[in-house]
Amino acid sequence: MKTTPLELLAPARDASIAIEAIKHGADAVYMGATSHGARVAARNPLGDLSKVSEFAHKFNARLYATVNTLVFEDELRDVERLIRELYRIGVDALIVQDSSILRLDIPPIALHASTQCDVRDAKHARFMQDIGFSQIVLPRELTLDEIRQIRNSVEIPLEAFVHGSLCVSYSGDCRAGFAAMGRSGNRGECPQMCRLPYNLIDGDGKRVMTQKHLLSLRDMNRLLFVGDMAEAGISSFKIEGRLKDMAYVKNSVTAYRQAIDEVIASSNGRFIRSSQGRQYVTFTPDLSRGFNRGFTDYFLHNASTPAKSLARFDTPKTTGKKIGRVMDVDSKNIKISLAPGTTISNGDGLSYFAPNGSLKGFRVNSVDKNVITLLNEPEKDLIPGVALYRNFDKEWEDGISSETAVRKMTVNYRLRTSSDNRRIFLDVYDDYDNAVTVSCETHILQKADREQTLVRVRTFSRTGDTIWEFGKLDDTLPNLFVPVSTLTTLRRKGLQLLEACRRIKRVVPLRGNEKTTARLPANKHLSPRDNVANSLARKFYTEHGALHIDEAVEVSPPPYPKDIPVMECRYCLRREVGACLKTPEGRQLKEPLTLDSGKGVTYHLKFDCNRCLMQLYV
Repeated sequence: MKTTPLELLAPARDASIAIEAIKHGADAVYMGATSHGARVAARNPLGDLSKVSEFAHKFNARLYATVNTLVFEDELRDVERLIRELYRIGVDALIVQDSSILRLDIPPIALHASTQCDVRDAKHARFMQDIGFSQIVLPRELTLDEIRQIRNSVEIPLEAFVHGSLCVSYSGDCRAGFAAMGRSGNRGECPQMCRLPYNLIDGDGKRVMTQKHLLSLRDMNRLLFVGDMAEAGISSFKIEGRLKDMAYVKNSVTAYRQAIDEVIASSNGRFIRSSQGRQYVTFTPDLSRGFNRGFTDYFLHNASTPAKSLARFDTPKTTGKKIGRVMDVDSKNIKISLAPGTTISNGDGLSYFAPNGSLKGFRVNSVDKNVITLLNEPEKDLIPGVALYRNFDKEWEDGISSETAVRKMTVNYRLRTSSDNRRIFLDVYDDYDNAVTVSCETHILQKADREQTLVRVRTFSRTGDTIWEFGKLDDTLPNLFVPVSTLTTLRRKGLQLLEACRRIKRVVPLRGNEKTTARLPANKHLSPRDNVANSLARKFYTEHGALHIDEAVEVSPPPYPKDIPVMECRYCLRREVGACLKTPEGRQLKEPLTLDSGKGVTYHLKFDCNRCLMQLYV
């Protein structure tokens, strides 16, 4: 029976969050380096990455660095130097988009194909494996059936998002920010055009919807479906959020750690954990308390008819959990009808929707049961009957901001002596086939006046501020007296050697071999949508069968071409508003449809009903 390691992959804005993610149960973390990460605001110095790498490797966990933007011609050598440094400090793999990296002079560091590579089908996945990628990050849009098809075509691990913010466009196939503002998501500078409010204009010029967030999707939550995803072929479960705070990462990692552990426990050995150790967490996770825009499992179960709404038209912000309704309001006090089991704390942040649809909020200054006192007079639209949500839970945030987890490895000991009782040996071993032996000379040992087992157990159970927790002691010494100081020295040296043994035996992942015979799986004429931004990328694609290559829009002269979509989406606005063209209702919404921000940004919508796709053009 084949055993598959399952990996929980957590985001980290900085080193402190990365270390906490590992403590709370992450098998791997991904972080931005000093440049060329798809979140320009999440850069980290090499020293911090080295610190995370060292900590992660104690538990056989891994660190992935994101170098997943397009690389411009004059940046190629800088990226080459960066990758060499990342390899030197122990980064386990790079998450990349630009194929030029395969033509740089770099060490054999493992490469993961970013979701920006837009690997939508089995042929494309096979090509990525054949050119040397060690793992593929699949698009968020894929269904379980589509994942299975890809799984059956490749041998390398497949990675998929399970939680966090959703891009409305296929990742890597979005140029909306660049077309509108010169800021490219493929360069780590996404201005989040999908989170803006738009007016929907029909073919008669009529405004059908006014200032709604028509492209702003809910957040992904697949907590209930990690088992289905594992069965379909996903082995790396990725949480989105390299710009999110510590509380978000702790909460989401703990929730998905528990879910994945349940899958492993019920798999009869088919799935195992990909890192080592055990985490001890002091809180119960609750994903509804973290930042979210409402949840969806997206297209996981159906490509054309999702079970629930995918978008959140009213606001792109987090509203929080509904806690009750306003009953009465005076100058500074608000009386609330609270949901059963709900309490409010001083410092909570509450939100509500105003009559014009905008989301407003206020901070609780003090509270007495269900009566809130504010510092200032409440807004006039905060009236009886208005629903209230809590988007900042002070008590929860205070609790989760403290030290909430430790992670430990079990260490076991065997104590023995030489036949002449002149040398003591201590075998030190973990649960993963790592073992060392330390010893010391001693005088001929004398019989002890009292039984020594409890003294020795107490001595070896003291692991201090280390990654270790005591497992068992196999004490084969006869009832001889050994000074506690001698046992303590043996324990300390043994733990040091065991950690050194683990470092030496750790398997460093390497990049796969590139097959020179691999050929592009589909169109041999590459358009600007294929994101070729430098000469080495052009060279790579030519060597693998490209006959014609148009360069990426980011390196092309303006204006933005009218025939290249700025987005291609599996999300369909028509379907979302109940006007699918395959239904009678759809014919009532006259084409062409236009999105107008009212502030100079306009997108024209086209619908490919055969493939069930929506495209946006300028």
